[in-house]
Formats: sequence, structure tokens, C-alpha cells
Amino acid sequence: MQITLLGTGDTTGTPTPGCDCETCERARERGIERSRFSVHVRNERVGESLLLDASPDFRHQFLTEEVPLPDAMVISHIHFDHLDGLGNAYRLFDDLPVHAAGETDPTTGESVADTIRGKYDYLDRITVHDHAPFEPFRTCGLEVTLVPVDHPPLVCYGLAIEDPETGAKLSLTGDTSYDVPERSMAALADPDLLLADAIVPASLCEHHPIGGRHHDSEGVPRTFGTKHMTREGALSLADRLNAKRTRLVHLAHFYPVEEAFEEPLAVDGERYRL
Repeated sequence: MQITLLGTGDTTGTPTPGCDCETCERARERGIERSRFSVHVRNERVGESLLLDASPDFRHQFLTEEVPLPDAMVISHIHFDHLDGLGNAYRLFDDLPVHAAGETDPTTGESVADTIRGKYDYLDRITVHDHAPFEPFRTCGLEVTLVPVDHPPLVCYGLAIEDPETGAKLSLTGDTSYDVPERSMAALADPDLLLADAIVPASLCEHHPIGGRHHDSEGVPRTFGTKHMTREGALSLADRLNAKRTRLVHLAHFYPVEEAFEEPLAVDGERYRL
């Protein structure tokens, strides 16, 4: 598998439009970008590509990075920064399989797959495929498992992606707090590469209206508010998952400039071969 990080930012990206904070200014000076989240997985063995989440920055990402258009997509949840790039399927694809969870979200009254069908009912070039959590399915020669995580109030999924021939494994936490269910932890465990949601450092929890949650033994919050892991939480989760390599993604421009581009925080365009 060749993994390309197309988008490593949160909902506004870095630099954020109209923002003159030190982190956004440093990103502009260095030509660094963290666009909205998306990951490209190229199965070199079969010559097919899988896109993990459809960023609103889809067009820019595929013009910037030298990767082929995907043969299939997986959508983790229905927030716009992970879904709305799907509209780019218009006139780009003849038939694009889109894989998503088929279980009903009690908040929306429909599944992720159903939301995609309703929102993009005008796209006759896509075919939505429903899948149950924890039940692996095959696409692009890879085995993919949707893994429930904790991102209230919506149902959201991480992903475990394995090459059945080589045993290589990529895990994504998806958008999640530190409170990942144990069964999901088992499904995500032992990856060659882990992409972990780490929206801000734990020090910024003091600025959140409800602070932080899931504190460690030293009182460091591993969840920012209720929805996303802190940097410290993501690294703690990576240790629990026994990840061989970890890159932190879904990063906000709120990271202090002296921390914003330090390891293991990812930036767009990084590539890994598993």
C-alpha cells in the first residue's frame, strides 16, 4: 500500500482563511498546508486506489498531489469536512462505489449510507454500498473494516485497512474522543501506520467551554471537550494500540506556533509505503 495524506487539517484547515495567527502565518511562509481531511490508499499490487473520506478540498488535493483518482471511496461520517467533496464525482467518474456504514444513527434517524444517498441523489455516477460495523469487506484488493468510535452526537467510524496478501495494516481512529470502545480498540490494534485524530494539545482544554475529559494519571486531558482527542490523548491511544508508526491528523490551527509543525504532527502530502 502507498498511503498519501491528502488532507491533515480540521474543519477550517491551516492556514485558515482570514486568519493572521502565528501558526497560519508560519504555514504560509513555509508553504505548508493542512487541508480538510482525506487519505489516498494506492494498492500497487492490483493497481487500484481507495479514498478515505471526501474532503471539500478534493479538487485542490488531486491537482496538487500526484495520485490517481480513486476507484472507490469510504466515508467515515457525515460532517461536511469528510463528505462534501463527494460532489466532485460529477463528470469525473463513470461509476464510483462509495462504502459507508448501514446502521441507523439515532440522532439523524438514518445511516451514513442513507445520508449519502439522499444528499447526492443527483449523482448517477456513484453507487452506495451499506456495511455493518466490524464486518470486513473487500474493495481495491484490500480488506476494510468500519470501526465504531466516539464522536457525539453523531455515529462515527474509524477504519482498519489490511492487505490480505502482505498483511500490511493501516488504522485510522476517525474523528473521536479518547473513549474508543474496547472491541474497536481490538480491531484497530497493531497497525503498521496509525493516523490519529489530535485536534489540539491538551494545554488548550482550558479554553474549551467544558474543558477536557478522560484525564490520565497525571491529570492531563486526553479529550478536548467531548468530540476529539488531544495530542496527548492520541499518543496515549497509539501506545495502547501498539502502533509501529503514528502520524497525528485532523489538526487545528490553534496549535501554538512553536508546536504546530513538530513531530509527529502531519502535513499534507506525506507518503508512506506499507
